[in-house]
Amino acid sequence: MSRRPAASIVANPILVGAVVTLVIVVGVFLAYNANSGLPFVPTFDLRVETPDASRLVVGNDVREGGFRIGQVAKIDPVPIKGHRTGAELTLALQKSATPLPVDSSIVIRTKSALGLKYVEIIRGHSKKSLAQGSVLQVGDSALTPEIDDVFNMFTAKVRRAAQTNLSSFGGGLATRGAAINESLGALPPLLRDLRPVMQNLSDPQTRLAPTIEALARTASTVAPVSAAFSRGFTSGADVFGALSSDPAKLRQTIAESPGTLDVAHQSLAVQRPFLRALAALSPSMRGTAAELLRAAPPISRALAAGTRNVPKTPPLSRNLKATFVATRDLATSPTTNITLQGLDDTVKTLGPMLRYLGPHVTVCNYWNYWWTLLSDDLSEQVASGTLQRVEAKTSPNQQNSMNSFGATQPANGQGADPLSVALMGDPVNLHAQPYGRAVDQNGNADCESGQRGYPDRLAAGADPSLHIAVDARTPGDQGPTFTGLAHVPPGETFSAEPDGTAPKVTNP
Repeated sequence: MSRRPAASIVANPILVGAVVTLVIVVGVFLAYNANSGLPFVPTFDLRVETPDASRLVVGNDVREGGFRIGQVAKIDPVPIKGHRTGAELTLALQKSATPLPVDSSIVIRTKSALGLKYVEIIRGHSKKSLAQGSVLQVGDSALTPEIDDVFNMFTAKVRRAAQTNLSSFGGGLATRGAAINESLGALPPLLRDLRPVMQNLSDPQTRLAPTIEALARTASTVAPVSAAFSRGFTSGADVFGALSSDPAKLRQTIAESPGTLDVAHQSLAVQRPFLRALAALSPSMRGTAAELLRAAPPISRALAAGTRNVPKTPPLSRNLKATFVATRDLATSPTTNITLQGLDDTVKTLGPMLRYLGPHVTVCNYWNYWWTLLSDDLSEQVASGTLQRVEAKTSPNQQNSMNSFGATQPANGQGADPLSVALMGDPVNLHAQPYGRAVDQNGNADCESGQRGYPDRLAAGADPSLHIAVDARTPGDQGPTFTGLAHVPPGETFSAEPDGTAPKVTNP
């Protein structure tokens, strides 16, 4: 019996297809991951912090001396000192490119005109090497200029200026080739003659520098009146324009000018002493002229206003006549002095009173409170209208109360009988604190009226057994009322206590 031949793998189309598919998948996988590095190939990772990634993308080359030694594996935003946000590049380098000296640097360069970039490593000379994962920090010097940065210089304003320059220079040089050639031919003799002139000007004896300094001082002196000079030149241009409009009159003027100049020579000889005196006086007049220059506009406005008001002066004077006559009669009247003295006394009397009463209105607002609460005070209905319904509240069982006749001591709650205390609670003490003040000595609100609470005792110098409140002042500041102020308004005079009496009136 003969043996059957072994089946070949090539003869099985299923296995052949599977192998081909596997090879294609592996090829596609390697091609897809080539930008991130081939698998199973060891790399040296180096991180670089830069102010700007400069349009780098993952997968860009890392080169040294023109040879590719790695690629950009990762780009992350990081905060960089001196910049709001920078970039951290992770470079995956081939092991063959290591070790790298610690003083190595990088530059981000342009690979093509279309914007493709690569990172170039410039190897240093240090004997120390960078470790795996080391961080290099670079500045703006690592970023090369972009081609669009160059084009961005040509803004709309720059382009318009370039067009203007080209148009101006082009128009100035058009059809002047022969003239330019003649100018270039004349330049050598001109430069030869210019050399001794410049030597003469540079000689200290020429005193060119003091002359320029004097011109600078002259320009600074003339600068404040440059506007006046400009107006003078404009007026002069108008004058010359008028003269040139009539050539015949201009010829007559020129013909008579020699005689006029002869007379001027004689006159100037006589005027010379006056001009010397005027020149000596001019420095003293400089300050006056400056003040007059500043004062002239207000004076002009005052004169202009005066011209409008002068016609109204005669009627005003006629009306003032009666006023002055009445003023004279008032001044000569024997009762005027007495009236003024009485007015002075009235002001002296009212001044302290108003300083004390003013804060009651401005700080505590008691004036408005009085009118607001007046309706409650006069609210008791009777046959004829309303009457005041407020009355003193007293305890009928309290000894020495306010309505007791023949009291032996001030009304004091401690003297009440036990039954009254049991029924009514704490006995009512005498509370009589008149003339509560509105502010303290510093002007802070102390609106005591209606805000002093119910103190058990406030009677300096009285018998310690008396539980009464009769002192006018409650210690501390009670503060403002609900609608009041915390302090006296600015500019208002005040006094915490009444500080004046009526002046004595002396009979005349």
